[in-house]
Amino acid sequence: MSNKTFTLSLVMLLLALCAVAAQSSRSVPVVVQANLEKLPMVISGYTATEDSFSAAVYKELNADKNIYRHYKSQNGDQLDLYIGYYGTAKGGRTGHNPYACLPGSGAAIVDTGIVHLKQIATGKSIPVNYVLSRMDGANTVMLHWYQTAGKTVISTGLSQNIERFTGRILHNRNDGAFVRITANSADEDVSKTKQRVEQFAEIVLNQLPSNWPVEK
Repeated sequence: MSNKTFTLSLVMLLLALCAVAAQSSRSVPVVVQANLEKLPMVISGYTATEDSFSAAVYKELNADKNIYRHYKSQNGDQLDLYIGYYGTAKGGRTGHNPYACLPGSGAAIVDTGIVHLKQIATGKSIPVNYVLSRMDGANTVMLHWYQTAGKTVISTGLSQNIERFTGRILHNRNDGAFVRITANSADEDVSKTKQRVEQFAEIVLNQLPSNWPVEK
């Protein structure tokens, strides 16, 4: 190894050690205001009713805040919204993901892909995950993503880990949320249902930053 390479490696190591030392001296922020419950109960003509899971499910999810709602239109169409928020103290993300949980619950994953939603604040087209699953002859259309620091939207857990690490070093905060929107669909209506879910999800994605939890 050349002297230049050794010196550069040593400098990088010292910088990393300094960053770790500085981070360890900070207190871990806690959630002081959840805010997610302030998400509108009426979105694009869909009116919500609150729902809940069993205590065992909440224990498994281990989130700081859970939002579970059924949004229904006047013609009876239904979209289900779940948000699990994890503060910095809990590492900012869930250990669960649909690609493991759906087969574990007996559902078959029929199709997967990426769809793009417009983020108004940035004008960017944001990729989120699409999953079509089937169980007992019924289809479920799902969009899901991770949202970090309010406005940052990420499709994979690996990318979220990178964002959370950066946020923890720079801002002493690495909270995040798992967002899932689902709708049941007949075979012949999957494309139309997917479109409805996309339109609804785009609104939720843009509503979240102004209703993001506060940590101190």
